[in-house]
Amino acid sequence: MDALFAQTLGVMETAFRRLEQQVPSPRPVPFMDGFVFRYIEKSPQQALVQKLARVVSGLHAARLLNEHGLVQEQAVLQRTLDEFHEDILFLVYGLTIDTLTELHHEYLSAFYEEEFDRPDDPVASTQKRPMIPRKRIRAYLARVERLERDPSRGIELSRTLSKAYSGFVHGASPQVMDAYGGDPPQFHIAGMRGTPRIAVYRADLWNYFYRTILSFISVAQAFGDRSLAEDLRKYQDQFEAQSGTNYGRSARGEDESGA
Repeated sequence: MDALFAQTLGVMETAFRRLEQQVPSPRPVPFMDGFVFRYIEKSPQQALVQKLARVVSGLHAARLLNEHGLVQEQAVLQRTLDEFHEDILFLVYGLTIDTLTELHHEYLSAFYEEEFDRPDDPVASTQKRPMIPRKRIRAYLARVERLERDPSRGIELSRTLSKAYSGFVHGASPQVMDAYGGDPPQFHIAGMRGTPRIAVYRADLWNYFYRTILSFISVAQAFGDRSLAEDLRKYQDQFEAQSGTNYGRSARGEDESGA
């Protein structure tokens, strides 16, 4: 499975570089005694590129955490990936099957807002980035998906996973106790290599790789890059075949022969 993960990360990087080239590049802007790079246009397409950057980077990190047995930390990271995937769908829907709503404009305004209006004196800065409630994003996704009658997006699964992983983020007792066991029983505070938990979280990591392929396909479609979307769909089938699943074919109403 690790070889498949490595291969998939390579495919994602190639797709990312292609999508990255389809939006205006970041430009240097003055910052204190130097400069920082920023997207000047602040478009939803540029936001999608940035979200995909964090998702791919997050998959690299989650893979490393799993290899070292740090599955509690892997779960925390996957909680952020859940939200990134929701954000990607939210923006993609606004660009494709719906229109950009006031909620989209609120989201983008908050997303692009600088952390401090006085970077030389953060304490004296007045800007407070507004946080768009996650429930508003999910309500929008649910509304669009009901209209589209497209259950394959898996928003219900996304909500369930997000709720479950919140316990790892906040250190709730049931999730902390997931790191307790062995003979004699003890807390595994240096990772859980050699325990049955590794296989469980490795399988869970597969889901995040798979969902990221779907997110890339959605973004390619939103960018109007049909050839990339088709290439990624073919890779989705390859990814499923190499891991012994056929989720994509099932969602598209196909049998295993592709009929």
